[in-house]
Amino acid sequence: MKTTDIKFHEITLADKTWMDARFAEDDRNACEYTFANNFIWRKVYQVEVTEICECLVIRFVENKKYCYSYPVGAGDKKAAIERLLFICEQEKYPLVMSPLSEIDRQQLMKWFPGKFLIEADRDDFDYIYAREKLTSLAGKKLHGKRNHIARFKDGGDWSYEPMTDENLEECRTMTYSWIKMRSDKWNEEMEEEIMVLHEAFDHMKELGLVGGVLRREGAIVAFSMGEPLNSDTFVVHFEKAYPDMQGAYPMINQQFAINACEGYDYVNREEDTGDPGLRKAKLSYYPEILLKKYVAIQSDIVYANRDREGEQIEKIWETCFGDEKEYIRFYMEHRMTEENMLVIHEDGKAVSMASFLPVRYLCEGEYVDARYVYAVATLPEYRGRGLAKRILMFAHEHYGQPLILAPAEESLMHYYETLGFRKAFPDTRAWMKDTLAALEWTENVDVTDMIKPLTTQEYVQIRDEKCAKEGYVRWDENAVRYAIELCEHYGGGAGAVESAEGERDILMYEKDDDTLVILETSLGTRALQELLPHLLKETGTSRASYGQMPGMIWLPEAMEKTKISEQGYLALTLG
Repeated sequence: MKTTDIKFHEITLADKTWMDARFAEDDRNACEYTFANNFIWRKVYQVEVTEICECLVIRFVENKKYCYSYPVGAGDKKAAIERLLFICEQEKYPLVMSPLSEIDRQQLMKWFPGKFLIEADRDDFDYIYAREKLTSLAGKKLHGKRNHIARFKDGGDWSYEPMTDENLEECRTMTYSWIKMRSDKWNEEMEEEIMVLHEAFDHMKELGLVGGVLRREGAIVAFSMGEPLNSDTFVVHFEKAYPDMQGAYPMINQQFAINACEGYDYVNREEDTGDPGLRKAKLSYYPEILLKKYVAIQSDIVYANRDREGEQIEKIWETCFGDEKEYIRFYMEHRMTEENMLVIHEDGKAVSMASFLPVRYLCEGEYVDARYVYAVATLPEYRGRGLAKRILMFAHEHYGQPLILAPAEESLMHYYETLGFRKAFPDTRAWMKDTLAALEWTENVDVTDMIKPLTTQEYVQIRDEKCAKEGYVRWDENAVRYAIELCEHYGGGAGAVESAEGERDILMYEKDDDTLVILETSLGTRALQELLPHLLKETGTSRASYGQMPGMIWLPEAMEKTKISEQGYLALTLG
C-alpha cells in the first residue's frame, strides 16, 4: 500500500466484521476498543476508520483537531505509525494518538525516541472491577452499598429482566423522564450522551449490545447496557437510574454484573471524564485496576525516559553542574517521573533538559497547582541555540501553571526575566561563622535532646502551620520525604525543635564539607542562634549558611492579572 493510497472513511455497520477481528488480535481492556463504542459515538467525534499495514486505525476529531488511535491488530504497528507521520506531515499538523496503553507507550519511545510527548490522561483512566466483588459487595468497605440496596428492596416489589425489543421503548421513555429530573444540571455533554444512548437503542442487535432493566412496582426505574470487551472483561457503556430513588444505582450495578457479565472476570465501567462526583462514585466501588491511558503528541520537546536515556541525562547533569553520580542517580530514582523532565534530542541523544516538579502555590488566599523548575541544562557543544529557552517556553504554555525557580547564580536572573519570570521570593542568604572555641560552654549538650524526630506527615503539617503565607510554596509528603532522606545521606537530618512552652518548629539541614547548610527552619533568629553552636559541634563543621538567592515566578496567561507577593516563601527547593 502506498502512503498516498490511504483513505479514511466514515465508520459504518459494514466495518464491524473486520474491525472486530483486529480488536480480537490485540485483546485490549480499554473501553474504546470495541466496534459498538466507536460506531455510536461516530457523529459526535466524526469517527473514520481505515486499515494500514494490516492494522486498524481510527481517526476522530477532538477539540477541532484530528486524533488517531494507536494502531490495533497483529499487523506492523511501527510501519503504520510511520505512514501516519507522513500523512500528518503532508497535512501540516502534528500526529496525535489516543489512547495508548503502557505497552504502547514503551513501544513508541523505543521506535521513535525523542519524537513524541506522551502524557497520562487521568480523566480518561478506566475503572476496572473484579466481577465477583460487584456481585457480592462483600467486605467492610462496601457495607454502604449493601445498605442502599437493602433500602431499595424495602421500598416495594422489584424485578430485573434483560433488555429486549419488548421493553426497549419503555427504556427510551424512561430516559426522557430522567432528563427532566436532571434539567438543572443539563449541559452539552449530557445532551451528546443521550443522543449516543439512543444510537445504541437503535442498533442494539446489530452491535451485539446487551442490556438489563430494573423495575419497581412494574415501572422501569433503571437500566444498564454494555458488551463483551475482550477475553476476560465486559464493558458497561451506559447506566441510568432515577437519581431520587435510594439504591437504584447500586442495585442496577449489582444486578447487571450478576446477570449480564457472567463468564467474565472483570467489568470495565469506563472513565470519569474528570467529573468530581462521578470520580467519587467510581472510586467508592474500589476498582481492581485503574487503567492508565496516555496521549502521544508529535513533538521535538518530550519527556525523558530514565530507563532508555539515563546515561545521557547523567552526562548532561554531570557536565553542567559537576554533581556526583551518586547524587544524580539518587535524584533520578526518587524524584524523576515519566512526566516531569523535558528534554530535546539532537543527533540521536538528549542534549538539553529541565525538570518541572509539582508543587502548590498559595496565591490570593487559595492554593493553585504550580511547577518548580530545576536542573535547567544544555551540553556545552549545543549551547547558543536557545534549546533551554525553548523548553521553558514550551513548559509555560503546556502546563498552564505558574513556574517557580531559584536561580543558581545571580547572573541568571536577567536571563529568566527576559522570558517572563519576576522576583517573588526575597533574598534570605546569610553566613554565620563560628569556631569550636565558641562552643566550650556547651560541651555537655546533646543535640538529640534538642532536635526530636518527626514523621514526614508531622513535618509537612508544622511547615504548613508555621510557614504558610501569601506566596507560600507547598511540597507534598513524598517530596519532603525525599529531602529528608537526602539530608540524612549527606550527614544532616530534620526534626522538631520544641520550646519550653511546647511549641514545635521544624529544622532541616545537611553538610557540605566544612559548612553546615540550614535548608529550612521555622525557628526565629534568636532560637536558631542558640541552637547553632551545638549543631556545628555535632556535625563537625565550623561555619553555617542559611537561605537562598531571590526566587522567581512566571505566571501563565490565565493568571497574568493576578497580584503576586514579592515576599513569598520558597525556602525548601527540592532538587
